[in-house]
Amino acid sequence: MIRKIKEDDLTKVMTIWVKGNFKANSFIEKDYWLEIYNQVKVDFLENFKTYVYVENDEILGFISIHDNEIKAIYVKEENRGHEIGTKLLNFYRNNLEENTEIYIKIFEKNMNGIIFFSKLQFKNSKIQLNEQFNEKEYIMTWKKE
Repeated sequence: MIRKIKEDDLTKVMTIWVKGNFKANSFIEKDYWLEIYNQVKVDFLENFKTYVYVENDEILGFISIHDNEIKAIYVKEENRGHEIGTKLLNFYRNNLEENTEIYIKIFEKNMNGIIFFSKLQFKNSKIQLNEQFNEKEYIMTWKKE
């Protein structure tokens, strides 16, 4: 089941988020993710559209969007490969109006993320330098026709 995030979900969502970033973006110091933890927690609940994937009362993944940008999509490591990320993304895409474009910024070094979004018809529309980390990132877009 996919539903909107609740305050009670935050601890589990944030655990998935931290572990996901440590793995997907391992080239960024872990301290960075811990420094922004509290702001991200507020954003997921109050400022972004965040949905969780729940199975047997357990949160297995989530997606968070702000102004048509996918800010985060993560699945618990032991549950990856079971289409949970795809289901979350399709849930969001199915509720978009026609001609709406969504996008995500993905570091070039996050090959698993790039492959995931490419399989779901996202196109690499731009490569830019993320100046904060001095890393190349792709802006990948998808448009509902």
